[in-house]
Formats: sequence, structure tokens, C-alpha cells
Amino acid sequence: MKSASIALFMFALFAFGLPIFGMQTNSFQQPGVHGCIDECYESWRAQTGGILAVAQAQAAARAEASPAELGEASYAGCIACHGAAGEGGIGPRLAGQSAAEIVDKLLRYKKGETIGSQSNLMWAQAGQLSDADIDNLGAFVESFQ
Repeated sequence: MKSASIALFMFALFAFGLPIFGMQTNSFQQPGVHGCIDECYESWRAQTGGILAVAQAQAAARAEASPAELGEASYAGCIACHGAAGEGGIGPRLAGQSAAEIVDKLLRYKKGETIGSQSNLMWAQAGQLSDADIDNLGAFVESFQ
């Protein structure tokens, strides 16, 4: 076989085989995803109120959460460098810093300012955060004290 024929065969195998494989291995075992239909779906809907009710309940829970609780979810992206309790590691220790200090630094990183030797690692991280996320992270980190 010529290389062009092999390449075409491989492309066809990939282009048609991957979606079929994906359909066969599609799992509904993810959080928030159910795989039931008909009576099963109606039972789920009766128990939960349906997709809209679930979304409204999640929004209400977020509205009632404290800034520190909201910041905990955002902190998941910080753990690898700063440690689960802000003890430091690759990145500096955060525990013991006030919310105001954390907010100030994150806002400065978001503007692209250099604060320390690893600022370039923080610019992209802070750039992804909203001002509310930054305030919540500050509240969560302050809880490490």
C-alpha cells in the first residue's frame, strides 16, 4: 500500500471509529448526569423537581454561602503550588496572610505586576479570576490562620 492510502485508511478509521467508540463507552456515572429515560426520568424529575429546580437550588446554595466557602472552590487551583492549607511548597506560604494582602497581590498579578520571582506563573492564574473570585479567595486563605 502506498503511504497516501495508508493515511486515508487511518483517517477513516479514526474519523468513523472514534465516535462509535465514544457512543459505546459513554457513561452516565458523572455527577449531575443521569442516563435514564421515560419512567426513570419521570421518577428522577418527581424526586428532584427537574433540571430547573436543581439549577435554582444550586444558585440558592451559592447565594447563601459565605465568601470563604465560595473561595474554597476556587482555591482548588492553588493547592498544587501553595499547599492544601496554604503551607507553601513550590509557591510561597499563604497561611497567616490577611484577606486584604491576598486580594492586593492577586489584583496586582492580574494587572501583570511583578511581585516576586514567580510572578510570571501567577499572571495567568490571576487573570482568570473575577474580582468576586479574588475577594472570596482572600477570605478563604485568611481562614488558614
